[in-house]
Amino acid sequence: MGKDVIVACDFASKEQTLAFLDKFQDVKPYVKIGMELFYAEGPAIVNEIKARGHKIFLDLKLHDIPNTVKKAMSVLSHLNVDMCNLHAGGTINMMKAALEGLTREDGTRPLLIAVTQLTSTDQESMERDLLIREPIDKVVEHYALNAKRAGLDGVVCSPLESKKVHSACGNDFLTVTPGVRFAGGEKGDQKRVMTPSEAREIGSDYIVMGRPITAAEDPVSAYKEAVRQFVGE
Repeated sequence: MGKDVIVACDFASKEQTLAFLDKFQDVKPYVKIGMELFYAEGPAIVNEIKARGHKIFLDLKLHDIPNTVKKAMSVLSHLNVDMCNLHAGGTINMMKAALEGLTREDGTRPLLIAVTQLTSTDQESMERDLLIREPIDKVVEHYALNAKRAGLDGVVCSPLESKKVHSACGNDFLTVTPGVRFAGGEKGDQKRVMTPSEAREIGSDYIVMGRPITAAEDPVSAYKEAVRQFVGE
């Protein structure tokens, strides 16, 4: 599976999202649909973007009791997305239930990945707010191993942790890494960041970029530059 740049379409409406995607005539970026857009527009926006030829990462980060997550994933499996996710903190049993719910009758399913620790979380806030005293890279590695034991395809992690995840879980275990910015760009609310080139060097399989592309003066050029740095095209 090749590397790819996923564009986070963190817009509040269908109109804003489609206006942004209209700029891309000769390329069809892999698109992330998050909570804001999905809650505003519902499943219809997924179908419309899919019909335009984009791959879709549905980023809803499910986290609930195993049976509830299983039923929710069963519903999402009919949306024909390419990737979806949940929180690894929901336990191995929850992740196994999610995988079961996501798998269609013919055995096919989207990729399923688990969020380890959000890139807005750092060591201080993890200890203070979550009462997790272990080093953050150790926590991420442990959550990643739990996801692998549950049968998932990979994890969402900071690019800073991608290499350690691959060392622990193997190179076939996917790392999807937000917190990627161009050199000199604003970090926003991300605490653990890298450039596309650095993420490539450290072994990320997918990078997720939002504002550095969506808020760029020329989003298409920004996207192509991200692909050039990360994929090498």
